[in-house]
Amino acid sequence: MATQAGVDPVGACVGIKGVRIQAIVKELHDEKIDIIQWDQDPVVYISKAISPARVSGVYLSEVEGNRTATVVVNEDQLSLAIGRDGQNARLAAKLTGWRIDIKSLAEAAGDAIRKLQGDPELAALLPASVEAIPAAEEVLAKKAENRPITPEEFTMLSQFVDRVERRTIQIKEDAARAEEEKVTTARAEVPTAAFGMPLEQLELKEHVFNILVEAGIDTVGALMMSMKMDANKVLGLPGIGPKAITNIEERLAVIEFPEPAPAEPVAEPVAEAEAQPQLEVEAPVAAETAPVQAEETPVDEKQAQAKKDQKGKIAEETEDDEHKDGVSLDELFSMKPEIFQSAGTEDEESADKKKGKKGKKKSVELVLDEERGEVVGRKKHKRGDDNLGEDW
Repeated sequence: MATQAGVDPVGACVGIKGVRIQAIVKELHDEKIDIIQWDQDPVVYISKAISPARVSGVYLSEVEGNRTATVVVNEDQLSLAIGRDGQNARLAAKLTGWRIDIKSLAEAAGDAIRKLQGDPELAALLPASVEAIPAAEEVLAKKAENRPITPEEFTMLSQFVDRVERRTIQIKEDAARAEEEKVTTARAEVPTAAFGMPLEQLELKEHVFNILVEAGIDTVGALMMSMKMDANKVLGLPGIGPKAITNIEERLAVIEFPEPAPAEPVAEPVAEAEAQPQLEVEAPVAAETAPVQAEETPVDEKQAQAKKDQKGKIAEETEDDEHKDGVSLDELFSMKPEIFQSAGTEDEESADKKKGKKGKKKSVELVLDEERGEVVGRKKHKRGDDNLGEDW
C-alpha cells in the first residue's frame, strides 16, 4: 500500500521491467513471488489476493466469529483461482484471514435457485429473483449441454447470484443482531451472583443434574439464561421431559441470591470542596473588570495614577522603616548634620590617613526627596560653582 496519492505500490516493488523483483527471485532460487496490493475493504483485498484470476463477486458472511468469503468466478477462471492442489486459495485465506469458498458462476447460480425454492422468507423478499428462476435454469441447461452462452446471459446470471447472495447475508446479519439483543435482555434479568453459584446449590434431581452438566450447563446463571432464551432447547436435551422442566422451574423459583455488598462512598475534604467554587467565581470577576478600567482611564491619567501609587507605596515603606528603627522624620530633622558627616565619612577619613593624605571635610545637606519619600544627603557646592548636578 502506498501512503502517498498517485504512487503505484505494486509497480514500485516490481521495478522497471521487473528489475527489483527479478533480483529477489534469483536470490531465492527462482521462487515465484506474487505482490498483492493491500486494501482496507475486505472485498477488494480478497479480490486482489485471488489474482491473477478475475473475480465476478465476493460475498462476506461473519456469524458467531466464523468469517467466510464466497468468491464467484467465471468457469474459465476457476482453476486459476483455486491453483494447483488448492494452493492459491490457501495462500489467499492465510493472507486475508478469511475462510474462502471459491465457486464457479454456474455453481453459484444453482445454489441461489435452491435457496429461493427452499426458503419462503427469502423468496418473499426477492419476488423479481423468483420470476428470473426459469431464465437462469435455461442458461444452466445450455451450459450443461456445452452450448455457447452469450455475454448477456452471463451478465444475467451474475446479477441473479448477486441479488440472492446479498439478501441471504443481510438476513443472517439481522438474525445475529436479534439474537444478540435477546441475549443482552436475558442477561439483564439474571442476577450476577447466579453465575458464580454452582448447579449443586439448586438441589435438582440427580438425573436432571447429570444431564445438564453434560450439556455444559454447570452454574445456576447458565441454566437461567438457557430457560429465558429458549426453554425448548433445554426440553430437547435427551432425558429431559416435562417433569424435569417442572422440577427446574420450581427450584429456580425458591432459590435466593446473596445481595451484593454496597460500595462505600469516598469522603472528600470539605475545605477543598468549599474553597474551589470561590476561586472559580472570583477569577472571572477580576478578568471582566480589568478591561473596563483600562478603557475608561486615559493615558495621562494612567501615568499620574501610577506615580501617585508609587509615592504612596514609598511613603508606606518609609513609615514601616520608621517604626522598625524607632526614629520619626521629625527626630531626623532635629539631628545635627555632623552626625551624618561623621557616620558617612569616618571610613573614608581613616582610609586617607592610612595613605598619608589629609582628610577633607565634606559638607552634606539633608533634603527630603518627594518622589522617593526619603531623607537623603546632598553635597553642598561652593559659591560660584556652575555645576548644579546632584551627587547622590
